[in-house]
Amino acid sequence: MSDLLRNIDERTKLAGTNKLEILMFTLGLDKRSGRREIFGINVFKVREVMRIPPITHAPEMPAAVEGMVSLRKILVPVIDLAKYTGVETDAKPEIMIVTEYNGHTQGFLVEAVDTILRLDWSAMKVPPDMLNAQMGGLVTAVTELANGSLVMMMDVEKVLAETGQFYDDLAIKSVRPLGISGRTVFFADDSSVARKQIVGTLEAMQVKHISAINGRQAWEELRRIADYAESAGTRVSDMIQVILTDVEMPEMDGYMLTRKIKEDKRFAGIPVLMHSSLSSTSNQQLGKAVGVDEYVSKFEPQKLAKTIGRLLAASAQPAAG
Repeated sequence: MSDLLRNIDERTKLAGTNKLEILMFTLGLDKRSGRREIFGINVFKVREVMRIPPITHAPEMPAAVEGMVSLRKILVPVIDLAKYTGVETDAKPEIMIVTEYNGHTQGFLVEAVDTILRLDWSAMKVPPDMLNAQMGGLVTAVTELANGSLVMMMDVEKVLAETGQFYDDLAIKSVRPLGISGRTVFFADDSSVARKQIVGTLEAMQVKHISAINGRQAWEELRRIADYAESAGTRVSDMIQVILTDVEMPEMDGYMLTRKIKEDKRFAGIPVLMHSSLSSTSNQQLGKAVGVDEYVSKFEPQKLAKTIGRLLAASAQPAAG
């Protein structure tokens, strides 16, 4: 297992190339379907893979949270993904995938890990409606292996939010109205939980919004808006004042989307705000390299509102001269 992730630091250099690597894992043979489904998680967010250490169980935790483990003197919550997803299996988890999101570390219990798959984000497709309904919105993207098997990218942000690891609806309630009318934010994010928080934040600010569920859909919609602005003899910046984008999205990631926006002169003057749980310094530097103007970590609605508010206030100022 140590060999599997030995070059993880080197792999993070894939950021900004519209490529990714996913660690594939299974949760056991599901008695209901008779299938052993294959799930995936972005290698960027995996810190290590190990045999399950001793778990300290604690009362009053969500059903899927097994307890806590001590990793290098840090207490880390442990989530049983089979329990969370409702997979009915006799298989006992043997492996713990240690992940990091927004500086929070947690362990995911799985039956087994497979291999690391390198592919282009364009090969990651939006899940069909039937699969989306079947999985309760847990899958953000799917890709097909050479043998015809599907790999389902798990919405880890949804898992963490619903197991109480980080997501506070109360924080949104403290967001105040912006006090500036006629402002619109365009945002793209593939996570249903993240979209819910963004919408909640913008509505609390009383700011209009347009959304897309991945980078490719966002780019297509932005081009339509730009074409309309041209035909109407107006500027895109009169219609949209801030563009907010996630990093990890099927079909086109946030880095590629930002690059396309910055290369199109029709979007001049519109700041791009990157909003991601990939919040390391290296990821922020990659964002700046493709033209990102600001960077805000996910699940911090007050910081998101403050940054958006500042950008929108600046856009409302009359141009000098």
